[in-house]
Amino acid sequence: MTPSFGFACTDASAPMKPWSFERRDLRDDDVLIDITHCGVCHSDIHQARNDWGWATYPLVPGHEIVGRVSAVGSKVSGFKVGDKVGVGCMVDSCQDCPSCTEGLEQYCEKGMTQTYADTDKRDGIPTYGGYSDKIVVTEKFVLRMPEKLDLAAAAPLLCAGITTYSPLKHVKLAKGDKLAVVGLGGLGHMAIKFGVAMGAEVTLFTRSKTKEAEARALGVSDVIFSTDEAAMQAAAGRFDYILDTVPVPHDLNPYIGTLKRDGTHIIVGVIGPLDPPVSGANLIIGRKSVIGSLIGGIKETQEMLDFCAEHGIVCDIEMIKMADINEAFDRTVKGDVHYRFVIDMASLAETKQAA
Repeated sequence: MTPSFGFACTDASAPMKPWSFERRDLRDDDVLIDITHCGVCHSDIHQARNDWGWATYPLVPGHEIVGRVSAVGSKVSGFKVGDKVGVGCMVDSCQDCPSCTEGLEQYCEKGMTQTYADTDKRDGIPTYGGYSDKIVVTEKFVLRMPEKLDLAAAAPLLCAGITTYSPLKHVKLAKGDKLAVVGLGGLGHMAIKFGVAMGAEVTLFTRSKTKEAEARALGVSDVIFSTDEAAMQAAAGRFDYILDTVPVPHDLNPYIGTLKRDGTHIIVGVIGPLDPPVSGANLIIGRKSVIGSLIGGIKETQEMLDFCAEHGIVCDIEMIKMADINEAFDRTVKGDVHYRFVIDMASLAETKQAA
């Protein structure tokens, strides 16, 4: 086994704290990665606090992982020591169901293996995430990080980036389309960047007037305050697509009213029941639809990284030390981050020495 060191929590109410553990030795098709940076996703907090009910402990979060290859298995052909690489939300899948063979491993019909809080399909050991010094991942689930991308700012692309890129590609967002983004946070600001880069006319829906200047700096053409009933009514029938990044239950009905005929409301934030319910009339009148989307497959994630390199897109980040993770969790829940925390894993060595 390979010794590793990181931060973990032991139950839903426990803070993150230093933890020494073991990862598997390299298989023939494995890549060993020395982690340099890891993004802090809101889902890390949901899992750590067992908000979704399927967390396993001890839990080492982190699925926005970047670093450099430090060793490869004997059958690895796509990576070599020193390569800049990334790992996202999944580290394996069955590889033979229809979804996997179509490059949609995130929808694996036998269940993808999550980067953490899951169980390895081959040997049954727990998976641990990127709040640590290293990770072992099968070659098929390792991404090549383009040289043009700053590793730290690119780390959140492995979740926040692909979560917003994939649905826009799925609906074939085109130049001139009218896209509205609900919420300006880690996901929302990436959605705006992608929409603008794809040539869409992008509008932000927000409840906060303090977000307007930030949104316009990101390239939106308009900002609509969702609490302003007159402004919402004035936007009726305006948008081709709405990308909804809000991570808590909220009323979709006013937003659906702003869609054109055949418009689509895409949910990427809420995992759980929609509350209040969506009115059938809002969908029937205008043949509108509500769909969901989950990250992206490995091929599409690599495409997204290359797109970002071509268009100069990275996440807006605040760098933190590993020891500051509990404060970062609290600030993320409060929305007090611009727009994603990224952990500098060089700081983990300081914690290890102190321990």
